[in-house]
Amino acid sequence: MGEHTDPGGWRSRFAEAAREERPDLAELCLLIGAVAEPEVDRPDLDAAEIELDRLAGLLPYGAKTPGGWAEALASLLGGRYGFHGTRDDYEYLESSLLHRVLRRRRGLPILLCAVWMEVARRAGAPVYGVALPGHFVVGFGEPGERVLADPSAGGRPLTEEDARLLVTGATGEPLRPSMLLPADPLDMVLRVLNNIRAWAAARPERSDVALWAVELALLLPSHPARLRYERAQLLVGRGDFLTGAAEMEAYADVVAAVEPSTAATLRAHARAARARLN
Repeated sequence: MGEHTDPGGWRSRFAEAAREERPDLAELCLLIGAVAEPEVDRPDLDAAEIELDRLAGLLPYGAKTPGGWAEALASLLGGRYGFHGTRDDYEYLESSLLHRVLRRRRGLPILLCAVWMEVARRAGAPVYGVALPGHFVVGFGEPGERVLADPSAGGRPLTEEDARLLVTGATGEPLRPSMLLPADPLDMVLRVLNNIRAWAAARPERSDVALWAVELALLLPSHPARLRYERAQLLVGRGDFLTGAAEMEAYADVVAAVEPSTAATLRAHARAARARLN
């Protein structure tokens, strides 16, 4: 996008992977890490995939109940290997990068869930992510026999009452059945990128991180249109006035039919950005 190069081909591969019929969560999360850290190369990504395969091979063989799968993952990942999360993890970008989380065995809840899901999936478990407001967990089995677990707490099992308390504590709203539905992998990827954007937003000196996170989100088949304006603001803030102004005008064209006053404001901002070249 724009002035930004893609020497490793990671962004191009990310765009392709996001549009596959069955997007691969692990690959997409690893590609985020490759964009984040220029020193990451293909062997590093392959090593992360191999580690997921290795961990899956350590799970006990044979069909299990949803509860059995949850216990096996908690014993292996939470117990034997010590995967867990703490509040301090929100202070570090690496907590949102899958290859780093696999090495450190620490990370944000959604990345720990990605580890659990990818290990369990490779072993044949009926696993999926559950995007509770404010806290990501994993589920096993069909709704009638569903078992929830919290990887950030080492795999602590969650009852529906526990889930209700989590939701109420985060939002003040009641738990709705729709909140327990399996999360779409691309929605998970967008949520990972949102976490990275939030990390960068608290650190104005890391607008470079905010920019690539927005640009990857824009490569997803479905994304909030307002991200185009966010990208424009970041470009202007980083001194790329012409590209930022052009992006503002493009977004103004998108919203003009439904929000003409907003479009007018955006075009005024674009003119102001161009004026900064003088």
